[in-house]
Amino acid sequence: MNPLSVRQVRRRYLVLHGLRWLPVGLLIPVTILLMQERGLTLTQIGLAIAAQGVVVLALELPTGGFADALGRKPVLVVASLVGLVSTGLLVVADSFALLVAVWALQGVFRALDSGPLESWYVDTTLAADPDARYENGLGQGGTVLGLAMAAGALLSGALVALGPIGPLSALTGPVIAAVGLQVVYLVALLALLTERRAVTGPAALRASVREAPRMVGEAFGLLRRSRVLLALVAVELFWGFGMATFEGLLPIRLAEVVADADRAATLLGPASTAAWLASAGGAALTPLLIRRLGAAPGAALLRILQGITVVGMALFAGPTGVLIAFVACYAVHGASNPLHMGLLHRQVAGPYRTSLISLNSMVAMPAGALGGVVLGYIGDRAGVSTAMLVGAVVLAVAAPLYLPAWRAGRHPAGDGRDAGVPAAGPPGVPVARLAGDGEPAAGQAQRTEVSEKAAV
Repeated sequence: MNPLSVRQVRRRYLVLHGLRWLPVGLLIPVTILLMQERGLTLTQIGLAIAAQGVVVLALELPTGGFADALGRKPVLVVASLVGLVSTGLLVVADSFALLVAVWALQGVFRALDSGPLESWYVDTTLAADPDARYENGLGQGGTVLGLAMAAGALLSGALVALGPIGPLSALTGPVIAAVGLQVVYLVALLALLTERRAVTGPAALRASVREAPRMVGEAFGLLRRSRVLLALVAVELFWGFGMATFEGLLPIRLAEVVADADRAATLLGPASTAAWLASAGGAALTPLLIRRLGAAPGAALLRILQGITVVGMALFAGPTGVLIAFVACYAVHGASNPLHMGLLHRQVAGPYRTSLISLNSMVAMPAGALGGVVLGYIGDRAGVSTAMLVGAVVLAVAAPLYLPAWRAGRHPAGDGRDAGVPAAGPPGVPVARLAGDGEPAAGQAQRTEVSEKAAV
């Protein structure tokens, strides 16, 4: 097998990244409305979605360590198969118990899927050229994600507009299309993602089972030694909770404003397309934000701005105002993700990158599940607008947690104590070396970090 060039690695990463998120773009506008159509209350919807967070909490770190030890491709293939089963079950799930099963399988999928593709791209790029600027590809990944989600949302709205197909409701059409696209992604994954492993077969499986716990333990060791990492991961608690407002409650808020669930789903197709295009634009602006504000101050400001956009979704009286606030929210979201993940990536080197990304995702998913339950409960009793206002406050109060990264950026010449990282750690454990807004001191200070968050 001939080694891939940097350009080939980036091209394959972008194709796979786009195919990974295209089915999600179809599902986001209709999933909550579909669950309501099948008789679930907001509280039940929150509880069903919480199954995903519970499973992710249990599996996120072991699967991250497993990917680092065994290889990214086998883990991604298994993740794709589980996601395919979950989406297929959503086509027919018509009870609370079955929908809980759908989201529990989604939790397995998310735990396996979060991190390996991005880690494969970074490590394979550096293997091809140790001086390559992989950040450019990660930033392009954010743009591709936004475009894929936009295309999926537009297709979703068009399928809903076609109306019912036989016994299937209009809201079920996008789910069936998502199943087909997930099959395409699986085939592309098998064909395009290549990696070299020192050991393969049963020996690799046994070795990975032994190594995974150590990978997880050392990822936690990084977290314990770095105040910067601890604060960045803590941001995910608030961010995950608050995202329930625009991922889960916005379709219900729009249906409330227009007084028709099918019409709301039809509007959400083009609106979600505009939102994800805005997200792609926000990601493209990341280098400008870093130059003008710095990564950590920019990320903090965007947390506050996102809370303000959610307030707009909660308080505007007509669909136009709600949807404008929705698009603005996703523009901020698209810019926030690369800044946050860039700061996170710069805290680790060596073989623990996927484990650290998994640790970050681990706290986001249960927080999102808790947000779905709590905000759903508030929505059932005090109204959707009130629930969204609570979520807006939670999003905004995460801003001060970027202060440790900002302080570390002001003292790049120190030994790491400003970030809570010792000058030297135990053998075999990578030590975070900070320069600028969390960038490594060794040859990386001039790079612009743009990365993509591994999770919706």
